[in-house]
Amino acid sequence: MKAKKGFNLRNVCGEQIIVAEGKENIDFSNIISMNESSAYLWKSIQHMENFTAEDLRDLLTQEYEVDEETALRDAKEIAKQWIKAGIATE
Repeated sequence: MKAKKGFNLRNVCGEQIIVAEGKENIDFSNIISMNESSAYLWKSIQHMENFTAEDLRDLLTQEYEVDEETALRDAKEIAKQWIKAGIATE
């Protein structure tokens, strides 16, 4: 998977929000709000050329007290949501 360029995480009134930057990414019909763990993952993958659900799992288990099975399940779900929202590609 790959994070699409032009989508950046910003803190807006205490909420972690993905903000589209650049004309080609502007779509105001969908605001993407992230919780603490998804915001942590988004920040962490920004420097990666590509990432996998296993990469996300590893990041989760390093940062949070969670077992690998649960972390992988959650990682796959968040990746699926990012792809559906159009901020990441397969």
